[in-house]
Amino acid sequence: MIQKQRLLKLTQKVLSINSENPPGREWDLAKFIERDMKSLGLDVNLYTFAARRPNVVAVLKGRGPRAKAARQALLITPHFDTVPIGRGWKQNPLGGKVIQGKIYGRGATDDKGNLACCLEVMRSFAEDRVTFSRDIIMAATVDEETGSHYGIVPLLDKQILRPQAAVILDSDEFNTIIAQKGLLHCRVQISGKKAHGAYNWMGVNAIEIASRVIMKLKQRRLKFKKHALLRPPTLNIGTIKGGDKVNMVADYCEFSLDARFLPGMKSAELIRDIKAIVKSEAKQFDVVIDDLQQPYEIDASHPLVRTYVNSAKSLGIKTSLMGSEGATVITFFKRQNIPAFATGYGVHGTAHTTDEYARVGMLFNGARLLEKFIKDYSGEDQ
Repeated sequence: MIQKQRLLKLTQKVLSINSENPPGREWDLAKFIERDMKSLGLDVNLYTFAARRPNVVAVLKGRGPRAKAARQALLITPHFDTVPIGRGWKQNPLGGKVIQGKIYGRGATDDKGNLACCLEVMRSFAEDRVTFSRDIIMAATVDEETGSHYGIVPLLDKQILRPQAAVILDSDEFNTIIAQKGLLHCRVQISGKKAHGAYNWMGVNAIEIASRVIMKLKQRRLKFKKHALLRPPTLNIGTIKGGDKVNMVADYCEFSLDARFLPGMKSAELIRDIKAIVKSEAKQFDVVIDDLQQPYEIDASHPLVRTYVNSAKSLGIKTSLMGSEGATVITFFKRQNIPAFATGYGVHGTAHTTDEYARVGMLFNGARLLEKFIKDYSGEDQ
């Protein structure tokens, strides 16, 4: 049974342990999570891909045949690193102070409140001796705030985690994220020819070429099918650099491009279009792909999503099906063909802010919902 006061104390405890990333200070909190889950008699392992930055995987083993229980495993996964605390806090960022139902601290919404909900749910199952035919896995991961290169990505790519389905606990307000834009980060590098600024006709100005390319990119109408949960695709120029001196013709210019594209759009076609536009203005250039994540979508009628929505409804909790304009770890589950959605119980607009907070009542209802969903989806042993 979910206990509100215990959940509150647990939230305060995880908030009190600094896990800023950067620099990647997750060790102390990882060891606390490990001890907490081991105290329940769960199967707990640490998986480390960077020094002193372990991921914690706790398994409530299913009662069915071992291979089948593992194959049908349901994964719940929060992260426990936070962005840096920063300056200007009125409340103690590691204090977990409760004021008028709000609990303050770095990570209260993103993502330690959700972490505490997961820990409380696993404790509730263990204490009530609830068992399922499938394994229930809680993976508390590091490095989400800087790309998950040492967290959920290697856990999935190395097939340490191979669940049948997954719920990512990294959202707020009970929102259910079932669609997400794809992400393309690239650098366009354009070469020209140096010359004296007073004789600029003798050179080829790479900055001027880049400016024309940028205008064409921004004017380009991308082909897409309208999505019910997502805005149209976007292109953003994030950085630009080039040239050596005001009285020299710039022989080099580089700008970075952030593209967000919809489910149904092909990343190969998007890259081809970008290169064609650059080629229309530049004779010498290169397009360097720094990051590429495919868009994600799970049908609202999928049993995983449908069960969660129905579980919320049965508790009188409103959950909205939504899309994510930004990148989340859902995309990494797509690469492994694992059905997944994201949800969470923080407060919208407070993540990464000064005096970040969550609502105690919302966390309590979130833990209740997560527990009921797992029971409804998996079937409780009577």
